[in-house]
Amino acid sequence: MRRVLTAERMRAADRAAGEQFGMPSPLLMENAGRELAEVARALGAPDGRFLVVCGPGNNGGDGLVAARLLHAWGRRVTLVLVGPREKLTPDSQRNLIALGPSGLEPQALGEVEEPRVGDVVVDAIFGTGLTRPPSGEFAKAIEHVRRWRAAGAKVVAADVPSGLHSDTGVPFEPCVEADATVTFGFLKQGQVLEPGATLCGELRCVDIGIPAEAVEAHAGAEVFLVEEADARGAIAPRRSDTHKGTYGHVLVVAGGLGKSGAAALSALSALRAGAGLVTVATRAQVVESVLGHAPELMGWPLEDRGPLGRADLESLLAAAEQKDALVVGPGIPRGEETTALLGELLERVDVPVVLDADALNAVSTDLAVLRRAKGPVVLTPHPGEMSRLSGLPTKELQKDRVRVARDFARTHGVTLVLKGARTLIAHADGTVYVNPTGNPGMATGGTGDVLSGVLGALLAQGLKLPEAAWMAVYAHGLAGDLAAERRGRLGLIASDVVKGLCSVWTRWER
Repeated sequence: MRRVLTAERMRAADRAAGEQFGMPSPLLMENAGRELAEVARALGAPDGRFLVVCGPGNNGGDGLVAARLLHAWGRRVTLVLVGPREKLTPDSQRNLIALGPSGLEPQALGEVEEPRVGDVVVDAIFGTGLTRPPSGEFAKAIEHVRRWRAAGAKVVAADVPSGLHSDTGVPFEPCVEADATVTFGFLKQGQVLEPGATLCGELRCVDIGIPAEAVEAHAGAEVFLVEEADARGAIAPRRSDTHKGTYGHVLVVAGGLGKSGAAALSALSALRAGAGLVTVATRAQVVESVLGHAPELMGWPLEDRGPLGRADLESLLAAAEQKDALVVGPGIPRGEETTALLGELLERVDVPVVLDADALNAVSTDLAVLRRAKGPVVLTPHPGEMSRLSGLPTKELQKDRVRVARDFARTHGVTLVLKGARTLIAHADGTVYVNPTGNPGMATGGTGDVLSGVLGALLAQGLKLPEAAWMAVYAHGLAGDLAAERRGRLGLIASDVVKGLCSVWTRWER
C-alpha cells in the first residue's frame, strides 16, 4: 500500500520535517528541485532546451532550483517568472538570488523562444495549494504551457500539474496536462484519482527527505493506493488437504425475467474467484436459464410472484442457511416491498452481504436498514446508484468522491465500493483505498455483476473487510486489463472479464 495525502497533511508533514526531524524547508526545496531537474534532463533531447516556468510559491522555488542545476549541467535554460518578484516566498527568493552567478535572468512569457520537439517545459507555476481557477497572468502562463506541449515539447510538472486540485483530482480551467509529474515525498489524492491521474502523465514519487514519521505527526483519515503486491498477497495458497467446503458457499440472490444473465455472471464470477459452492436464488421460471450457463451452479427456486417482497423472506432465509456470504441485487425484480424484505433479511443473517444493482436502489429509500444489519454489509454502487443513496446529484458527488464515499461509509457503518475510473473502497472506520486497475473497455453491461460475484467469493473464503473489498476490486480490474490486452477495449464484454479472472490467478501463482 502507498500512502496518499491531502494538501493539508502534506503541509503538516513539511512543517514537522523541519521542526521535529531536522529537515528544514530550504534543504527539502533543494532536494525537490534536484529530482525535478533529473527527470526533466532525462526527457529532453541531447541538444534540447529547457523552459522553466515558475510561480511565486514554494512550487516555483523548486523550479528555480531545477533551472540552476540544469544550467550548471551545461544545458540551455530559459527562465520565466510568473507574478511579481516581491510575492516570492522566502525560500523561493533565496533561490532566485542564488541564480545570480549563472547569469540566468527571468524573461517575460511573450519574449521567450517557442519550445519545439526535443525541448522540455518545466511547469512550476502552482503546487498543491491551489483551490480556485487560475486567473490573469497565471492562466495565461498555463495556456502557454498547453500550447507548447501541443507543439511537441515535453512537459514535466513539479508536484502537480498547475490548475489541478490536488485533493479531488478535478482540474480547474485552465489546467496543464503533463507528460510526467514529479511529486515530492508522498502521493497526493488528486494524482491517483481521475481525471487527475491522466493529467499527471507518468507519475514519479521521489524521496526528498521527509520521514514517514512526519506524516504521523498530523493525524487524519488515511487514504491508500492499492498495489498488485497487496492484492496478490491477500489470498493464501491452497493447501493440498482442502475440499470444496473449505472455500465457502455463496448464495446469489439475483436475476428475473429478461435478466437471468445478471445472475449467471455474478454466480460464475464467484466460482471463478474460488468459491467452493455457489447457489442462485431466483424466480422459478428463471432458474433453468441461469443454471444453463454452467453445470457447476446450483439453484434455489423462489415462487413465481413478480417483484421480490416480504412473501419471499422465509424462502430466502432457508436458502441462506449454511451459506458463508450473500450477494443480493443483480437483475432482481424490485417492487414496493423489496426494501422491507432486504431490511428483514439483513437483520436476520449474520454472514457478510454484498448489495448491488437494484438492491442498492431498494435500500436507498430507507438507509436505516443498513445500521440494523446483523453482519457486515458491502455496497457496490456506480455513480448513478450512489446519487440515489446519497441524495447528491451525480456531478456533485463526482467532484469529491473520497469525501462522499468516506462520509457514507462512516455514517451507515458499511464498506462502500464506489465504482468508476479509479474505484474507491471506503471502510466504516474512514479509511479509503484507491484502486488503479481497470480500463474504459469495462464500461459495459454486466461487469458490475462480475465484481459482486468476486467479492462474495472472497468473503465466503474468509477474507475480512475491508481487505476482501479492495482485493476483489483490484483483481476484477486486472482481469479486465488482461482481457483487453487479448481482445481490445472496444469489444470487451463482461464474460471476457470472467475469463480474465483465470489469467489473474495464473499470474499470481507464478
